Formats: sequence, structure tokens, C-alpha cells
Amino acid sequence: MLLRKVCVYAASSKKIHSEYLDAAREAGEELAKASVEIVYGGGAVGLMGAIADGALSRGGRVTGIIPRFMMDLEWGHPEISEMVVVEDMHVRKARMIEGSDAVLALPGGCGTLEELFEAITMKRLGLYFKPIILLNTRGAYNRVVEVLNHCVDEHFMDDRHREIWRVADTPADIIPAIEQSPVWPENARSFATV
Repeated sequence: MLLRKVCVYAASSKKIHSEYLDAAREAGEELAKASVEIVYGGGAVGLMGAIADGALSRGGRVTGIIPRFMMDLEWGHPEISEMVVVEDMHVRKARMIEGSDAVLALPGGCGTLEELFEAITMKRLGLYFKPIILLNTRGAYNRVVEVLNHCVDEHFMDDRHREIWRVADTPADIIPAIEQSPVWPENARSFATV
């Protein structure tokens, strides 16, 4: 698999534990070292800012997709390679994942989870076929994976849907997790419903 561009979902909180920020910075560095472009929400703070700064520190390319109202609030990162300003959140999400070779979800709150679950749903429905990786810093995704597995166990999802996502425990595990993700079948719609 040729890995050129990764769509990243991440928190914008300034109040989180420093381990999250360190891991996000390191994730940006790892992706940049592998010449992988980051496409993310364009923010300058929290994990969004940290992953962008990490990539930029290693000469990586970082593209932000940000809604106009966030730029008006001056939330955009001023030093990234390219900033694309869009009209709303819906367009932002579509543009971020468009043409990506993988999705990487760093820890985050409701916005990050909403984006992650949309990507999982798109993959389940055969609208997205690329790897989806959860960076599990400080066990941030343990309960999310538990809930998803519970959905499978209770037959809200097919057993094959456990293959939609992969968990990376450290930033160094991200690229191997992408490379080791199984190819998502073209007939995914045939088992989208249970």
C-alpha cells in the first residue's frame, strides 16, 4: 500500500495531560519521517496543534481544512503548509477524508469521536476502504473499542466489522498498524446489515 496522505482527527483542548500532547507531536514526527502528508482540522492548539507542529519540525507537509467561522475566531494554525477554508463542518469532514490513504484518530472529545464514528460507518457501508487507526494514548480508546466490540457481540454489527479499525498503542505503531490493516472487501455492503 502506498501511503501518501493521512486524515487525522484530534482534540483541540488545551487542558489535557501532557502525555497526549507528547504522543501527538511524536505522531506528527513519525508521519513526516515517512513522507506522509497530514490532512487535519487546521487547529493550532491541543492535539491538533501538536501533531501539526511535530510534522512541521521534521519538514512534513500539513494541510488544514477549517470552517470559516473557526478562522474568524483565529483558531487556525498560522504555520502549516496549506490552509483550506470551507463554509461549514460538513464540507470540512468530507474534504479531510477525501483522497486519504488512512484515517488516524488521536484521542479527543465529542468532535473527534463524531468524525471517527462517521469514518467507521462509511467503511462499514463500503464508502471508504482505507485503514482506520486509533492512537490509544493513556488508554483513551479502550472503552470505545469495548463499545464497538459490544455492538458486534450483540449483533448490531457483523463479526467482520471488527476489522474496520486497528489500535496503535504508541506513535511508532501507527504506520505498522496502517500497513498491517486487512484490505477492506469491495463487497462490504453485502454484510453491512446484520
